[in-house]
Amino acid sequence: MEGRPIFYDASGRRRRRFALAIAAFALLLLLSAAAFFGSIVRVTPQPPLPFEVERPAIGPLRAADHSLVGTSARKVRHMWRDFRHLLANGRPARGAAPTAYAFHAPWDDASAASLARHVDDIDWLIPGWISITGPDHKVTSFADARGKAIISHARHRPRLMPMIQNALEGSWDGPGIAALLRDPKARGATLDRVATLLAENQASGVFFDFEELPADAHPAYRAFLAEARRRLPGMQIAIAVPVADDAWDLKAYARVADKLFLMAYDEHSEPGDPGPIASRPWFADSVARAIRGLPSDRVVVALGSYAYDWETGGDTIAHSVEDVWLAAKESGVVPRFDPASGNSSFSYLEGGVRHDIWLLDAAAMHGQIAALRSLGLNQVGLWRLGTEDPSIWTMFGRRSGGGRRPPSAQAIEQIPAGNTVDIEGSGEILRIGAVPVPGHRTVATDRSGTITAVRFDRLPTPYQIQRTGYRPKLVALTFDDGPDPVWTPRILDILKAEKVSATFFIVGENALTQRSLLERLVAEGHEVGSHTYTHPNLAQATAAQTALELNANQRLFQAYTGRSLRLFRAPYFGDAEPTTADEIVPVEEAQRRGYLSVGLHVDPDDWKRPGVDEIVQRTIDGVENGSEEFSGNIVLLHDSGGDRAQTVAALPVIIRELRARGYRLVPVSALAGLAPATVNPPISKGDRL
Repeated sequence: MEGRPIFYDASGRRRRRFALAIAAFALLLLLSAAAFFGSIVRVTPQPPLPFEVERPAIGPLRAADHSLVGTSARKVRHMWRDFRHLLANGRPARGAAPTAYAFHAPWDDASAASLARHVDDIDWLIPGWISITGPDHKVTSFADARGKAIISHARHRPRLMPMIQNALEGSWDGPGIAALLRDPKARGATLDRVATLLAENQASGVFFDFEELPADAHPAYRAFLAEARRRLPGMQIAIAVPVADDAWDLKAYARVADKLFLMAYDEHSEPGDPGPIASRPWFADSVARAIRGLPSDRVVVALGSYAYDWETGGDTIAHSVEDVWLAAKESGVVPRFDPASGNSSFSYLEGGVRHDIWLLDAAAMHGQIAALRSLGLNQVGLWRLGTEDPSIWTMFGRRSGGGRRPPSAQAIEQIPAGNTVDIEGSGEILRIGAVPVPGHRTVATDRSGTITAVRFDRLPTPYQIQRTGYRPKLVALTFDDGPDPVWTPRILDILKAEKVSATFFIVGENALTQRSLLERLVAEGHEVGSHTYTHPNLAQATAAQTALELNANQRLFQAYTGRSLRLFRAPYFGDAEPTTADEIVPVEEAQRRGYLSVGLHVDPDDWKRPGVDEIVQRTIDGVENGSEEFSGNIVLLHDSGGDRAQTVAALPVIIRELRARGYRLVPVSALAGLAPATVNPPISKGDRL
């Protein structure tokens, strides 16, 4: 017997054919994989679904007088004369190096958005993180996860000076803080607590803003500040002081505080008649008087950049500059610059009610900074992040290049697009009606560089969100994060027994092994929307990553059910009240691909497992409190992501309680006025292939 294998091929043809077959198979796998991923990357956008929104009417109103309201021409001349006299006879020495301080309001999403854009422009950040209130002098620390994350990731991290106020929920506690200041034992205990909080936040200073103090409390306040210096070694001690209040002995305060912040605004505010918030002569004269005898390196002038709306017969409300520009555009009027005051104003009618608006924009700040430079003052603060005219950053902040010289007026002519959000209509189903558009103004100056005229050529506009779905007595139950093999079937059993159609927003990686549940959802008449494939924060994702998340989820659902997804809810941004542009990014990316975004207003936080009774009560209260201004038609629950036993137990009670109150439970399509078949339509032959 020969020593060769039985199937030995001396010619080598079989080996070559086998190698060719292996190569062909590998190529086929490669082409199949490319085709598969290509089918995910290249998903043809679907046409938009029908959408209707109602808009409230706002009418123009030409104000009869845009001059310096409440101040006579003689008084204006006297202010300028006094300012020039003070400047000539008491010019302070050259001040400290230019330093930019900015106030951050953690309760305002717009403030965090502004901080994210400009954190590298700020030398010192003053966040409103602490309050002291009540007869027991309770020290409250406010969480600000978003703000702290922005600070920690900054390239040039600003130094922190947390602000401590005697206010809680908008109310100042003058008597309570006065009692604390007069009690040495309470002062010490409070400062020890403050020291701990400052250390936890890696602060370099502390900012005290105690307002509505009784006149006889000032000596005790100064004693408190002196004690703070002893108990907080190495910390810069700063305080807010009014720019024109004789009850405050600023020279005495300068002996116990490192920085005095002159709050140089609110010349006209609530209560009172409409008028400039900080007119040019009032600002210059008030600051010049306040700093007489003060070391210039201890003076910081806080500049306002915001607006007031005097509503006839109503309240005076503070707004951001971007918000009132939007109101001007919608009402058909243009803000007018008043050369006497250096402030701008306009008026309009809404629902028969007159609104008089005055604002501190970049043109006003330009004149204020020039006045401060003439006084030798280089340390300025911004009140506050989130309400400012975005053009102020051409002259404010360490990257502005302003330095000790007044900035060029022409630098403010280009106005960046708004970062706020204009919300139109009622309901919790949304789409983007318009994208941001930058604005432009033309500025004229005299020989000294002082702004004498401003013409708005185009007002900037932010994102416009249009909403629909407000339907009294209709409620849509929605479930996020599924499907789950344990909890989703139990929820479906309850819905089937109660004869309720709901809407499920699925996560692709959870659905990958749950084909039968997807088929059951469709078969039992429920609607299905996309909640992305891996549940990421799309505000931090690129457009390509967002497309992949949506397309992968879409292809999975199409492959398992033969139908498409047309509804979308963004992870982490499901609220129907987006307030900043970063919250809009997921909606915009999804809308480009034909999705309709579904928000919500009723969120019982069932995922936190607060208890069955609490989930039921929060849901009922949210629905019952709904109105045209803040609808309560869509409820958020969860069918995955953890133990959902409480949600399962609460669901039948929620259904019965809502029905007992006259509500009808419907899928989301009914709120949007769409035929049920439109939100999960059969796929085309091309998609099926």
